[in-house]
Amino acid sequence: MKSLENAIVRLLRVKPFYGHFLLNLRRISSENPTHAAGITIRDGIPTLALSPALFDRHSIEEQQALLEHLIKHILHLHPLRRKERNQHDWDICCDLAINPSLQGLPMESVMPEMYGLENGLAAEEYYAQLVPPFDTGNLDGSGYGDGRCDERGAAGDGLTDISDAATLDDHEIWSDADSTPWMLAEEMVRSITRDSLRASDGETSEDIRAIVDGLLKPSPIPWRQILRQFVATAGRIGRRSTWMRAHRRFSHDTPGIRKRRRLSLLVGVDVSDSTNSSKLRTAFATELMQISRSRDAHITVLYAHSRIRQIESFSGAAFVVQEHLGGGFTDLRPVFAYARTMHPLPAAVIYLTDGIGPAPEQMEFPTLWALTAEGEKPVPWGVELRLEV
Repeated sequence: MKSLENAIVRLLRVKPFYGHFLLNLRRISSENPTHAAGITIRDGIPTLALSPALFDRHSIEEQQALLEHLIKHILHLHPLRRKERNQHDWDICCDLAINPSLQGLPMESVMPEMYGLENGLAAEEYYAQLVPPFDTGNLDGSGYGDGRCDERGAAGDGLTDISDAATLDDHEIWSDADSTPWMLAEEMVRSITRDSLRASDGETSEDIRAIVDGLLKPSPIPWRQILRQFVATAGRIGRRSTWMRAHRRFSHDTPGIRKRRRLSLLVGVDVSDSTNSSKLRTAFATELMQISRSRDAHITVLYAHSRIRQIESFSGAAFVVQEHLGGGFTDLRPVFAYARTMHPLPAAVIYLTDGIGPAPEQMEFPTLWALTAEGEKPVPWGVELRLEV
């Protein structure tokens, strides 16, 4: 992905917030044959999908505009706002909401003036004006077949038909975001936004300043709610046979398959003085216990400081955080090194810490940093959560 790396370097020079934001995204190869890139939230993690061959076909200006376009989609949480709306038309309206503020887009990019509408509206506002409320049709398509706009009634009178319009980027992968709860996704995007703003010395472009300020000054979200959503998203899918459900191919001659969620968590507990609070640890343990009570769960707890001091394993509702006094300096790396040796590998890592200490530069496991009120997130990756008790 040399072209992507070069584009990020250019953005770091001229629009550092965008460049740092891209550096914080998980990157995967795109399987879409027609779009150079797409962005979504997969398993709770903002993810950039790129087709290097298609990306290389764009000019340098178009590449930069496309990357800015993707970031704006994720800042606005567009993949999670569709709800029950027509998929194709919602996708077009999301592009209409962000394209006017971008320079260098390909000529085929949709713009509000194509439909006789003003710039600066939200995707929901464009959708209300362009899509008839009682003619949504097939949710997998545009909903209008071959009908033209002047045949669709008052809601479409005088406007260009959007049924044949195409998005600039891949929106098919937005369906990956359906399994991520809204508040968890918002917290993940907020965390990346905060880190990107810090890395760019607080500078943002005028066109995204309002949305960035809104993300960083949200109404408070109870930490227990974020913890529950993170654990629910991290749970892996398993299967088991059941006669309560018919097999898809063999009807009642063979037991069907029922999906089962297994929860395998690695919990790190920093034993430094900053987390040595009975109230804090009790609240943390109680919430994890309630989450796992009705699940097929296995929890491994590592008490660590500069090294792992003790290892305990629990199942179901038996989880309790013990008191272990630390001393010396904190090193966050041993817990993640242990995670890589586990069999099976943990579905996620949750680390109760103040965050002060060296940590791995990157990590393949979904990670929740359960930080104390005065703690600091040690690295850009992972979800940040403040324990206020």
